[in-house]
Amino acid sequence: MFSKVCIANYKPNGSLYLLVKKGVIEYNHVMEHSGQRGKPSESVADRIRDLGLRKEDIIEKFIRSAGKGGQNVNKTSTCVYLKHIPTGIEVKCQQERSQVMNRVSALGLLALKIAEAALQVKLERKQAREKERRRKRPRPYRLKQNILESKKKTGEKKRLRSKKFEE
Repeated sequence: MFSKVCIANYKPNGSLYLLVKKGVIEYNHVMEHSGQRGKPSESVADRIRDLGLRKEDIIEKFIRSAGKGGQNVNKTSTCVYLKHIPTGIEVKCQQERSQVMNRVSALGLLALKIAEAALQVKLERKQAREKERRRKRPRPYRLKQNILESKKKTGEKKRLRSKKFEE
């Protein structure tokens, strides 16, 4: 069962709307039954917006969960599987008994992993630039003189060892 997810939107009263292909799902961001309070999914919506994730780039599947949760977990597909197609990053979330809660958690986790991957690429590019800058930097005059002196000594040793040397 595939459906496409779009970016989470907020109403003025604080409710989160997850727009799905076949309708609108409303979710209040105060998660009382999971022990989390405040606005945890607000940062998720901001992160998704900042990363520029599009609903066309995310594949969403609902899978049967395993573990705690009783009949609800065993009979309904509460586990959420998300895959970001451009990066290939996959996330599977089954922390809550509710599919909607798991969807929000999975979106947050996916946004976090994509942000970490983007940061890693940025750091690698910066390190490559710094390495190239250090490589191209001119050597100090004294270091260059020391290198030339050691090369002259090595060349003299090789010349003395050669069989063609005649006194």
